[in-house]
Amino acid sequence: MKHVTILIPEGHTSLVNIAGTHQILNQVNGIAAQFGREPVFEVVLAGLTKEARQDTGLFTVTPDCLIGDIARTDLIIIPAIHTPWPEALERNRALVPWIRDQHRNGAEVASLCIGAYLLAATGLLDGKACSTHWVHAANFRRTFPDVNLVDDRIMTAEDGIYTSGGAYAYLNLLVYLIEKFAGRDVAVVASKVFMIDIDRDRQSPFMIFEGQKDHGDDRIRQAQQLIEEKYAEKITVDALASELALSRRSLERRFKKATANTVVEYIQRVKVEAAKEQLETTPKSINEVMYDVGYADSRSFRQVFKKVTGLSPVTYRKKYSRELAVA
Repeated sequence: MKHVTILIPEGHTSLVNIAGTHQILNQVNGIAAQFGREPVFEVVLAGLTKEARQDTGLFTVTPDCLIGDIARTDLIIIPAIHTPWPEALERNRALVPWIRDQHRNGAEVASLCIGAYLLAATGLLDGKACSTHWVHAANFRRTFPDVNLVDDRIMTAEDGIYTSGGAYAYLNLLVYLIEKFAGRDVAVVASKVFMIDIDRDRQSPFMIFEGQKDHGDDRIRQAQQLIEEKYAEKITVDALASELALSRRSLERRFKKATANTVVEYIQRVKVEAAKEQLETTPKSINEVMYDVGYADSRSFRQVFKKVTGLSPVTYRKKYSRELAVA
């Protein structure tokens, strides 16, 4: 049986992450029993205090024990912490060495949504892939530059360190962990009982691109503004560099450092974001939308659109169009 510790941090934490994980992993034991198997998980809630009153004042979580009471655990679950960082770290600093010590003793560690901040503070994510809520991607990259943030992914798994994307993406990570520890058959039943899409692997369709501008490089902010104003035109890196009186190499280096995107990636994402809005709100054909955002080749447009969103333009429209929803 796997000993699972769900941490109860101080501050404002995701009760959905805590209660949902506790319920699903415990119910897996019942599903395993239907297959004639022993219980899979022993789940405990562990905190820094005997009662963790939420900053909202609405709820109090009562842990089963304190972290010091746990000599060894197999899997640590870190829920999302909504208290602003670094206040959240200051209030939960004692969790950092405890997580590191447990990991050295063989524990695996999973962060849910922006619980990735606390996991990254342990250093266990350095050099590893990590996902978190896409809204926090720019700030996370600034805060933890040694972590390989892949903000389009629903989840990551590397050397016993797991992360999930935004909000309810934690459900997909739970199904992955259930499959790893209980088997595919139990995971399939759990996904059906809780109606979790077992095959979803990207959060790209949910992302709204807003270029990172909180970086202090005025020339690059000017470049971003030009791209966003002229997205309907054919924009080249050379032309942009010339307009800004920069060498192409200097523009590309500074742009990547400031925004975490290459110039070409940024141009593509701005164009795709404009296309997404038209697909959601207008009856224009795919080709009309394509021309409006500055593409002339339908194959190229569809490739870029799918690369950014994970969906074809047709599928995206079917999923999000207000026109179709009203119809």
